[in-house]
Amino acid sequence: MKIALDAMGGDFGPPNLVAGAVMALRDYKQISKLYLVGDSAKVENELRKHQCNDSRIEIVHSTQVVDMSDRAWTAVRRKKDSSISRAVDLIKRGDAEAVVSAGHTGAAVAASTIKLRTLPGIDRPGIAAVLPTETNVFVLIDAGANIDARPEHLLQYAFMGTVYSRHVLHYKNPTVGLVSLGDEDVKGTELTKEVFKMLRPSSLNFVGNIEGRHLFENPVEVVVCDGFVGNVILKTCESIAVAMFQWLKHELMRTRMRQVGAFLAKNAIGTIKDKTNYEEYGGSPLLGVNGICIIAHGASTPLAVKNALRVAAESIEQQVNPHIVEEIRRYHETTAPLEPALS
Repeated sequence: MKIALDAMGGDFGPPNLVAGAVMALRDYKQISKLYLVGDSAKVENELRKHQCNDSRIEIVHSTQVVDMSDRAWTAVRRKKDSSISRAVDLIKRGDAEAVVSAGHTGAAVAASTIKLRTLPGIDRPGIAAVLPTETNVFVLIDAGANIDARPEHLLQYAFMGTVYSRHVLHYKNPTVGLVSLGDEDVKGTELTKEVFKMLRPSSLNFVGNIEGRHLFENPVEVVVCDGFVGNVILKTCESIAVAMFQWLKHELMRTRMRQVGAFLAKNAIGTIKDKTNYEEYGGSPLLGVNGICIIAHGASTPLAVKNALRVAAESIEQQVNPHIVEEIRRYHETTAPLEPALS
């Protein structure tokens, strides 16, 4: 497996990214080549700190970085030597099979869409974030790639999310829910009402509309929404998880008795903390582009980077894109209007 890592993206740049790359190479022997794309002097300096001279590493020099203040599509066109553009170029040329970036999400989406194009039958890509519940994990798609979605885009997200859930998360027949304001099909926006009509007769295991409370009370395996709603859900869940543990720590430290109870329950608390820790999930695939692009958290630690590279390797191994193309092709075949009878 050949993977390209944008070594300049994220809040912390090369130190965390290179450290995560070194960890991944030690644990994932299936990675045959890892391209570290960025300022070669800075990347080499970080590799020396870790005393890493792994022959599977190849540094690809780039002179530019997409800043968080840059407009995504403009940056891709004007900063042609940026680390994310050069990393995606490696896939376009066939030198790499996947790219991982913790940098500007919009630029990663734009570069992948412009340079790689979308898969046959897919109009817009969607970010598939994996979130935990008490009983399962679910795919939230779209988590922020496309905020101006049309009904057909959400239908495609449902198929892509189902493929990822089935082949990577190993749910046999993933249930699909559409985020709306109520269970009834007459509730919601014009967008969600139209999507409901398209999902109901499809071959997907569609259970209907779901409200925000259903995400964790009565979870499904694939949650479908537009990128605006999805990103709000994702960021809200992340902040609530952090806040809950801060509140819990504050209350447990109030008295000696509570501190003793916290000590006795530390393994259980640790398990829940790990389950809600974004570092364990690594990154979110951008589904629908003709290649594999993994979007990692901007504040990724080395552990998060390592796991993002794991997600990239899993996507390569499970052949996610060919399965998406096949599912979309099958859908269009079964829904195509009948040809008029010959006279």
